[in-house]
Amino acid sequence: MKPKVVRYLDEGEFPLAEEEALRLYRAMRRARFFDEKALTLQRQGRLGVYAPFMGQEAAQVGVALALEERDWVVPSYRESAMLLAKGLPIHTLILYWRAHPAGWRFPEGVRAVNPYIPIATQIPQAVGLALAGRYRGEDWVVATSIGDGGTSEGDFHEGLNFAAVFGAPVVFLVQNNGYAISVPKSRQMKVDYVARRAEGYGMPGVVVDGNDAFAVYLEAKKAVERARKGEGPTLLEALTYRLAPHTTSDDPSRYRSKEEEEAWRAKDPILRLRKALEGRGLWGEEAEKALLLELEEEFQRELALADEAPEPRPEEIVEHVYAEMGPDQRRAWEALRRGLHVEEVE
Repeated sequence: MKPKVVRYLDEGEFPLAEEEALRLYRAMRRARFFDEKALTLQRQGRLGVYAPFMGQEAAQVGVALALEERDWVVPSYRESAMLLAKGLPIHTLILYWRAHPAGWRFPEGVRAVNPYIPIATQIPQAVGLALAGRYRGEDWVVATSIGDGGTSEGDFHEGLNFAAVFGAPVVFLVQNNGYAISVPKSRQMKVDYVARRAEGYGMPGVVVDGNDAFAVYLEAKKAVERARKGEGPTLLEALTYRLAPHTTSDDPSRYRSKEEEEAWRAKDPILRLRKALEGRGLWGEEAEKALLLELEEEFQRELALADEAPEPRPEEIVEHVYAEMGPDQRRAWEALRRGLHVEEVE
């Protein structure tokens, strides 16, 4: 029996309070605005290689806003929208994508860890963070995210199994955008939905229309509440699509068609939510213009802060790795500080 795909927008339903829906839209539009600006900065040589998320805003923002301030997110490299929705300042995110050490140190109070680049390594780490909260007597929930390709990694399976066995309060978001870089889902797995695998671990598996912000947000809230009550983890699969390249060094035209892209562009999560808001008289062209002006002003302020960040010292690259430096780290730090080779530091 095929799992039900949870959706609301196609059914004409409006299951949220008006202010809640507007908050969701504003956060998604803000994320898209950042994504577009980041691509421009990268093309200008003012940002390193960048992984855009355009088209996946509902999945990332929907889960982030379902969390409370005390909860954590453990993202992979494509979750810039999730980090913004969780409260990470834009200038910190810009510095992160510039590989500036100041972008590796998130402000106090932003409960998010640095994005993980090696595929799926964040999954066991998220489980460990969730269990650490339990041992400390905290009731935080951890949300972590991965793409469909990453679910083929061993860390994914080990992390989910461990979480299920020990009842860790984790929400596992799978952003199923159909491709592991260029490899289509049909060449990665035989199951029709990744969420089917949840049964093998002994946890609920839920499939949502990942471009339906209402569906993602409401199912994520259920998963968060379930985790907080001590009922264990949930695997949430969001069916979505990456409208932009895998990274700024990728050419998606080599592995997917224009027709496919256009079909998904018609399902743009931001346009779908905006249409629903307009249908209830909650949004319009003037509100959109005002929001875009506000976002432009915010971005320029934050970009200026990032541009004003002092050039990093060489030794900063090994700082903030551990709470206290070990002997090898200390030697590397001393060598970099004094402009020596590590072998020259006794």
